[in-house]
Amino acid sequence: MDYHYPLNELWSKQEIIDVVNFFTVIEKYYEQSAEDHEIMKAYKRFKEIVPSKSEEKTYFKEFEIASGFKVYPVIKKAKDE
Repeated sequence: MDYHYPLNELWSKQEIIDVVNFFTVIEKYYEQSAEDHEIMKAYKRFKEIVPSKSEEKTYFKEFEIASGFKVYPVIKKAKDE
């Protein structure tokens, strides 16, 4: 991993940890495998920190540009299963 996670400097230390955990779970999905419940638990916490859909899309896009991993299809698959 040679990139930075999209973060907000106004978040608390715990919120930063939780958002990094969410993006780590997405990476894990692509690189190994992640359980649907693990994905949805991390996403639920991410949504508590980033409730705005437009902000969510911005962070997802920044993550995709930095990592090459798309977030939305992973969330959609986990929700559908």
